[in-house]
Amino acid sequence: MENFQITGGTIVGRDHILSNKNNHDSYSWVTQDNTTIAVVCDGCGSGKHSEVGAKIGVRLLGEAIRKNLDFFHCFSENNQDTSPFWERVRKDTLASIRVLTLSLGGSFSQTVNDYFLFTIVGALITEEKTSLFSIGDGVIVLNGEMIQIGPFPGNAPPYIGYDLVESSLSDTAPELLKFTIHETLETENVESILIGTDGVTDLANIASENYPGKEKIIGPLSQFWEEDRYFKNPDMVRRSLSLMNKDSVKYIRNSENDIVNISKEHGLLHDDTTLISIRRC
Repeated sequence: MENFQITGGTIVGRDHILSNKNNHDSYSWVTQDNTTIAVVCDGCGSGKHSEVGAKIGVRLLGEAIRKNLDFFHCFSENNQDTSPFWERVRKDTLASIRVLTLSLGGSFSQTVNDYFLFTIVGALITEEKTSLFSIGDGVIVLNGEMIQIGPFPGNAPPYIGYDLVESSLSDTAPELLKFTIHETLETENVESILIGTDGVTDLANIASENYPGKEKIIGPLSQFWEEDRYFKNPDMVRRSLSLMNKDSVKYIRNSENDIVNISKEHGLLHDDTTLISIRRC
């Protein structure tokens, strides 16, 4: 969409590095036919291969949205109910996950639990309307105003994959397994959007701290949609997040150049951190 710029990045959290785990987050966006679909997913921390589901999930969901836009016209007509569209997108995404799970063989429920439990936060921008949605926890910032999604009781967010296996949420709170639409507004009123996994909460909370080992303030979340450098260099978001999470070691020496002390500063982002930032040109 010629009126908007988009960028994004992801890094593995310090806690995952220390426990020798992969980055369980993933992100993706596609711009086509005056429509932008942006999605971030966060795989379940206890899943053996949650990073796989997160990477597949962003693609499956984006494609389900894209295809259903051709059949539903609720984003081009005023006062049109969008709930049938989102429910169709959810069911199509689940159907794709079901096919993949059956293709992998073995225990169906175990495969879903190992691979396909992930949260979703996304943005759909069409010429007329913009919609911000989620299943599970994360962060949305619309025109500078933050929407904190979660945390959920027991720090256990709902996952779309729970609808394929036995889950207490199916009986106690089935609405949590469906899309929550946080905002739908006219696209002409959109100036900036940031969507992120729950690690972005930690990112927002360290704004006043220095980069490890440096005399430079990290700064607020607004930098990711206000500063040109993030849109000129497609790798700048990842690089910036990596610097925030890089351990720093300084050797303090005496006048004879002998090491008398060691100063250590650890990375500041404990959880995997992923964001997509969109701004009006």
